[in-house]
Formats: sequence, structure tokens, C-alpha cells
Amino acid sequence: MPIVVATLRTKPGRRDEVLAAFRRHAPAVHAEPGCLLYAVHAGEDRVTVVENWADQAALDAHSAGAALAALGGEIAGELAGPTDVAVLEPVPTGDPDKGLLPTT
Repeated sequence: MPIVVATLRTKPGRRDEVLAAFRRHAPAVHAEPGCLLYAVHAGEDRVTVVENWADQAALDAHSAGAALAALGGEIAGELAGPTDVAVLEPVPTGDPDKGLLPTT
């Protein structure tokens, strides 16, 4: 079950435009098969997305899909640099209810 953490640094004053694009495109991502979590978080100059996919095939389909392509095209000019994407595997620790992302 791959976990993705993607961090996008926004150009000064462009964070709200990037968040608006995520609001428009997130429903399509949420509807993709195998999407367990697609959660957007924001700081002053960055947007971080935490994703949880049922399997690698679902992540691969998302990565090549129309929703991500549309989002990327819309926000490309608003970013201060390349997106930092990490694909991770969960490592259970401590309390099982607090040490893993939910799977449903």
C-alpha cells in the first residue's frame, strides 16, 4: 500500500491559486479506483499532499491519469520549483491506531 508525500513550493503570493486548483481537482482524484486518501495541507509557501493508494497499480494509474495531468497543467506556473515526491511504504510503530494511516 504505497504512501505518497508530495511537497510543492509556491511562488510568493500564489498559494491560494494552487489551493483553489487542488479544490477543483481533488474530487476527481478521490473518485479514482484505489484512492484511500488524498489530503491537501498548506503552509505559508508550500502545499503538501499526503496520499494512500490501495496498491502500486492504483498509484500508477493515478500518476498517468487525467486528473493529475489537468492539475499539473493548471498549477505549473504557480510553483517556485519542482515538486518533491516521495513514495513510501508504511512502517507500523507504537499504537496500531495511531502508527498507521487508515486503510478505508
